[in-house]
Amino acid sequence: MREIDAELVSRAVAGLCVEANYDIAPDIAAAFKRARDTEEGELARCVMDDLLENAAIAAEGALPLCQDTGMAVVFVETGQDVRVTGPLTDAINEGVRRGYEDGFLRKSVVSDPVRRANTKDNTPAIIHYDVVPGDSLVITVAPKGFGSENMSALSMLKPSDGIEGVKAFVVETVRKAGPNPCPPIVAGVGVGGTMDYACLLAKKALLRSMGSPNADAFWDEAERDLLNRINALGIGPAGLGGRTTALAVFIEPYPTHIAGLPVAVNIGCHSTRHGTVRL
Repeated sequence: MREIDAELVSRAVAGLCVEANYDIAPDIAAAFKRARDTEEGELARCVMDDLLENAAIAAEGALPLCQDTGMAVVFVETGQDVRVTGPLTDAINEGVRRGYEDGFLRKSVVSDPVRRANTKDNTPAIIHYDVVPGDSLVITVAPKGFGSENMSALSMLKPSDGIEGVKAFVVETVRKAGPNPCPPIVAGVGVGGTMDYACLLAKKALLRSMGSPNADAFWDEAERDLLNRINALGIGPAGLGGRTTALAVFIEPYPTHIAGLPVAVNIGCHSTRHGTVRL
């Protein structure tokens, strides 16, 4: 049994909160540049140039990429042969508290969804645990701004709706979102499971590396087709028109009940921020 100090977890989470908010991930930056080079609209190219300049200024000046530094969503892969010296959830929240304070990141979390009192340290985080083989702890922090989160959607389709029903719902969700999620977006799609699990799948899909094909040829084709359909909407960067409404569509399927076809869409903004560390 390998032991990991809870303080090490807190320091790692704090660092990820700052890193994810300051630095656009290299794979996303590369996808952005490729899309900019193939974009035909002059205004769309100008908007993408501005977004790339914003990312460069943030990285060079140690500044947040966006004023909405998000609610901290944390994915934890816990090796079954790992023991943390203290409550793991407390250690993660302490890391979020430090990261948002030390990084001068906006505190956006309220303690009650109706009474709206700010917690003043951006905790508690949303934490998802997954127990896996091994003796490592893999932590991913994905700050989620609500300009994009608010545009996400769930539909409990009928099995007879099939793949075309899934695609129609995804495209309509993006169409309705329009400029609100700061396009060009990344669309995470969860298909299957139950109502709650489809939403989790959609959010986890946003963590996939840009340009990585789906391991299943059927879903890989669906991703490519959806990307084409979404970019044909003409929403474009910042909603000002163009052929680059989305940088990628990532689908995560899962077995489901014979009577159901849950589909969830979680939209990520052009930065789709996240960072990972292995302890």
